[in-house]
Amino acid sequence: MSEITHPTIKDGWFREISDMWPGQAMTLKVKNVLHHEKSKYQDVLIFESTDYGTVLVLDNVIQCTERDEFAYQEMITHLAMNSHPNPKKVLVIGGGDGGVLREVIKHDCVEEAVLCDIDEAVIRLSKKYLPGMAISYQHPKVKVHVGDGFKFLDDYKNEFDVIITDSSDPEGPAEMLFQKPYFQLLFGALKEGGVISTQAENQWLHLPLITKLKKDCKEVFPTVEYAYTTIPTYPSGQIGFMICSKDATRDMKTPLRSFTAEQEDSQLRYYNADIHKASFILPTFARKALQ
Repeated sequence: MSEITHPTIKDGWFREISDMWPGQAMTLKVKNVLHHEKSKYQDVLIFESTDYGTVLVLDNVIQCTERDEFAYQEMITHLAMNSHPNPKKVLVIGGGDGGVLREVIKHDCVEEAVLCDIDEAVIRLSKKYLPGMAISYQHPKVKVHVGDGFKFLDDYKNEFDVIITDSSDPEGPAEMLFQKPYFQLLFGALKEGGVISTQAENQWLHLPLITKLKKDCKEVFPTVEYAYTTIPTYPSGQIGFMICSKDATRDMKTPLRSFTAEQEDSQLRYYNADIHKASFILPTFARKALQ
């Protein structure tokens, strides 16, 4: 172990303890602590784990690990992108690690991918410690804006085809991104037929929050669906997404566009056309709550 210490790490293990998942904790064995700083907005910890590669932690909550990040990045991106007939201009709110951007630019139809993250530290440190995700920053179609996504959106009307909100949990800087006024801003910033996807928590832990989120979204968007992915290092091994469209006739459960079989094999590790459809099929307890 290096000289850097952190309150979440004891006896060589990182422990993710939070009121947002009471009575349970994810622990990862630490090989080496790479970096720790308090940015203007949050506590940023990066460590090398024994089995999950490099891990990015914000405010003591795991944001991504090299081993399983693709299960999240691919799904939050392609569920939305493939629910749009021809997404040319895409906005990512949050996602400073670059993972969602990396997925967005896999779509040749994209002409411009804009990222807006409030914390320059996440962008800077991801470029250094998570190159497999931050490689996307070098792409000519990518533009980066450091600032508040909420304020940024206010300046845009009828501008984007797809907007992806890759946010941390609704405590701290991301809290506003789970509330109805935010979805009204998203709606306004989208072109006709536009699609959003947004991080929407875990059905085992946050069903009341998800139910309220779906209700709020339905008051803004005509078409709203909840989908989810499996990912070992997020609480309870799952994370969900709210996928919404301005088009009342759009069936987002069936992809409008698909990658070729060759692309699925060479460019993707989790998402495929079948899992797109399957991800909207919920267990009975969640389906009943969200009806």
